[in-house]
Amino acid sequence: MEMPGRRRSERARGAGWRATMRRLLRDTRAATAVEFAIIAAPFLALIGAIMEMAVVFLASQVLDSATADAARLIRTGQAQQQSMNASQFKAQVCDRLYVLFDCNKVYVESTVYSQFSSIGNLNTYSAFKDADGNFDPTKVGSYHTGNGSDIVVVRVFYAYPVIFKNLGLDLANTADGKLLMTGVAVFRNEPFPWSSPYP
Repeated sequence: MEMPGRRRSERARGAGWRATMRRLLRDTRAATAVEFAIIAAPFLALIGAIMEMAVVFLASQVLDSATADAARLIRTGQAQQQSMNASQFKAQVCDRLYVLFDCNKVYVESTVYSQFSSIGNLNTYSAFKDADGNFDPTKVGSYHTGNGSDIVVVRVFYAYPVIFKNLGLDLANTADGKLLMTGVAVFRNEPFPWSSPYP
């Protein structure tokens, strides 16, 4: 047989629990903290994506500027006069890239053309990717600086890592989630008299 006092005690506990829940539901003192906890993750992800986009655009501009500055050594004949090889030219590019790039992952090609119309589309990256769609450094061309008045195209490649890829704006253009950047300089060499060791 159940004691009446015990039944009353259980009812009181149930009423106390319900009263506590009602009090918590009416309490709005921590509402802002709860609301922020709900939106914090997407908000911070959005801020991160915006910052990453800014860094990517900055890195792209730095790569373009470094390519143009280093290519000037070829255009003016300084690279040819100093017998600058591919590694030395790459070092010149890297000196202008500052802290945004890992120089071990920078790849340089320099190609000589007979006329500007034979250069073709420089905005395509498919020729530099493997079967899986990843950047393949072995497909980067060789290093030819040309002689005086030759037409030269200098391209610098870098596969930039992208972190925020699933927020509706995926900057990656390779299968492994990296952004293949290129810096390009197209020019005709000045008519310098000396010959290139890498024509």
